[in-house]
Amino acid sequence: MSEAKQSSKSSAVSFEALSSLDAPVSFWKGIPFGLQHVMAMFVANLAPIFIVASAAKMTPAQSAAVIQAGLLVAGLGTCLQLYGAWRIGSRLPMVTGISFTYVAAAVAICADKGYGAVVGAVLVGGILELVLGLTAKYWRRFVPPIVSAIVVTSIGFSLLNVGATSFGGGSGAKDFGSWQNLTLGLISLVACLAFQLLMKGTAKQLSVLFGLVVGYVVAICMGKVDFSGFQNLAIVSVPQFMPFKPEFDWGSIISIGLLYVVSSVEVLGDTAALTKVGLNRTPTERETAGAIAGDGLISSVSGLFGCLPLTSFAQNIGLVAMTKVVNRKVILSGGLILILASFVPAIAEVFNSLPQAVLGGCTIMMFGNIILSGFQMIAEAGFSQRNITIAALSLTIGIGFTQVSDIFVHFPALFQQIFASNCIAVAFVVAVILNAVLPSEEHFLSAPAAKEE
Repeated sequence: MSEAKQSSKSSAVSFEALSSLDAPVSFWKGIPFGLQHVMAMFVANLAPIFIVASAAKMTPAQSAAVIQAGLLVAGLGTCLQLYGAWRIGSRLPMVTGISFTYVAAAVAICADKGYGAVVGAVLVGGILELVLGLTAKYWRRFVPPIVSAIVVTSIGFSLLNVGATSFGGGSGAKDFGSWQNLTLGLISLVACLAFQLLMKGTAKQLSVLFGLVVGYVVAICMGKVDFSGFQNLAIVSVPQFMPFKPEFDWGSIISIGLLYVVSSVEVLGDTAALTKVGLNRTPTERETAGAIAGDGLISSVSGLFGCLPLTSFAQNIGLVAMTKVVNRKVILSGGLILILASFVPAIAEVFNSLPQAVLGGCTIMMFGNIILSGFQMIAEAGFSQRNITIAALSLTIGIGFTQVSDIFVHFPALFQQIFASNCIAVAFVVAVILNAVLPSEEHFLSAPAAKEE
């Protein structure tokens, strides 16, 4: 009986340790929980790379190098956010990964200027976000929750055509829209949905990975997987430093730089959500500023390795909400796993050989979830008349005008490059302007009453 009590007590202490930021936990015992965080974000971390690499028409070797880099910087960014350096890093249980925020703009820049311009903009923009993080206390009051909500919603909408393009086989595919591609996309999507509906608990977090595995196996059976990249593959390989020559194009820098501002706004919401669900409190000013600065620094490092910008991952915040595992030492093991994975080229090549249609079937659901997250944030901000006005106008102008990009035909070329196809940037700028110029909610409520009198 006493042994049972002792065992129960040991189990209770273990849970208390996992749900505490700095409680001592055995590194080896914490690995399964850290691995769970890696599995929750692994696919979402690499999906933006697949899409942009396809748009940039990279060779298989180049694409594999960027995927390797994506694993490395995600692990380094996670370690930086967990423990920080000076005022950089949140010191919260954050997991970082390649952000979808920049995908639409990066694809547009690739088509116009090439991938070198994307790398140059990532390098400069990361420094901008670092500065934004260090000065967050001076500007965050200008970005209320409704603006953050509009940003997230517009990100989701901007990615819908990206997901649909992948579903059809990828941009420029000779067999785009073929029944084989559509079948692969549909099978992957159904597998994701079935897994999410049938599984319980934390296993639901792996639905995208399950869909990719099922789609990959079916693609092999259909002869749609190219295995040539596995020939003469090294067992261990160091990620390449500066695999692409950066090009510093002002239009690209401003376009991506504006999205770094948008990403900083996202981090405000992510940090608040994480501390609420994991620690039952609001974030300190130091934690919020450090989270933004950490994203900026690791994004510039990512550019040095030819990769895309990073941000804190909402998937892992959801996992924290479900499991209450916030121990930094435990999640550190997940970050180290990502770093180790970056030195194994076979991992990168498996994902590199993944058909675009399979990726599209899985990511299209992820993009839909981003839109719904934005709707939830709008609801949390409140359906006041002022908020409804800001949201309606920002989303209408941001999404509507960029679908008819010729509306900007008489604007300067630099303006067109930044805004003509970037609904996130347009929606964000309109939301900030409206938030600054519209009268308070009291004015909206009192105006009708004054008229009746």
